[in-house]
Amino acid sequence: MFDGVLARGEVAAAVGDDAWLTAMLQVEAALAQVQAFSGLIPQADADAIAGCARPEHFDPADLGARAAASGNPVVPLVETLRALAGPAGPSVHLGATSQDILDTAGMLVASQALRPLLADLAACAELAARLAREHRDTRMIGRTLLRQAVPTTFGLKAAGWLSGLDAARWRLEQVRRERLAVQFGGAAGTLAPFGDDGPDVVEGLATLLGLTEPVLPWHTERTRVADLAGALGAAAGIVAKVARDLTLMAQDEVDEASDGSPGGSSAMPHKRNPVAAVCALGSAGSAPGLVASLLAAMAHEHERAAGAWHAEWRPLRELLVCTGSAAAWLRAALERLLVHPDVMRANLSRTTRSDESPDAAGVLVDRALQAHAKGP
Repeated sequence: MFDGVLARGEVAAAVGDDAWLTAMLQVEAALAQVQAFSGLIPQADADAIAGCARPEHFDPADLGARAAASGNPVVPLVETLRALAGPAGPSVHLGATSQDILDTAGMLVASQALRPLLADLAACAELAARLAREHRDTRMIGRTLLRQAVPTTFGLKAAGWLSGLDAARWRLEQVRRERLAVQFGGAAGTLAPFGDDGPDVVEGLATLLGLTEPVLPWHTERTRVADLAGALGAAAGIVAKVARDLTLMAQDEVDEASDGSPGGSSAMPHKRNPVAAVCALGSAGSAPGLVASLLAAMAHEHERAAGAWHAEWRPLRELLVCTGSAAAWLRAALERLLVHPDVMRANLSRTTRSDESPDAAGVLVDRALQAHAKGP
């Protein structure tokens, strides 16, 4: 019922049950291929496993129900995959532990989900850049503590949005490129079943899956999850800042900007609500609590956690969804934004400081646009 508002865009589908199932099967199939290349299992077994590791052979709801017996969905997935693989069954999941599969799948899911999220953030940044250019010299009143202050320009306000959106987007891109790593360590993170071949298996798995190769298994060292959470939280935060400005500018008493496709009210048909900005705020509002949950779950015991790992699963998925939804809504808000320079001039004339000129505003806008063009 709430997905149309709080799960806008493509991220929600990218982190759904089918996406997680596909990712887990990708990891199992890739593991078999790497082990075959290393001579640890027959190539025929790896090919048979790859042929069976297809989502249509599995039911996510069934896996979820069966997961209650072992505490994670990888165990029933492996049981089913071994049965499907027949004679190749003993080669399935060789030397891996459940957390290896689920953590690596989580990195794959996050990597895929970040694609549409980053695309929406990039589009928001381009729209803010266009506003900054077009309104470089459009004067308006600046507001501090929600009170009229001294003159500024709408171009500078939009440049501030642009700078924040770029910073959040570039950080997320860095995390996606450098911090989403394969997880493979075996039962206690020692790679014991593979001896000296263990690091080669990890390297091959990372290469095949397109993830970073970690220095060590990170079963209980969760800074990678924390980095992802922090970057998502910052992205949600800057989206919320822009959306908050848009809702305030759309107030009848201000009317400096409006939603070109406003929504109505069930009780007041005359209202023209800035729906896109409101929904961006609503989506982003869940992010801080979800980030906090992921940071709180970092205290994993010894070599494998008793519950803290499980506590990450839902918040990570929901954080991706709410941040992706917020970015998609903000993109819609900026795409259909109507700017009212005449009202900005009228509001500016209400203050006794309206004769002041924001001399450096244009220069600052130019600096933001140059930084945007240059990139990280």
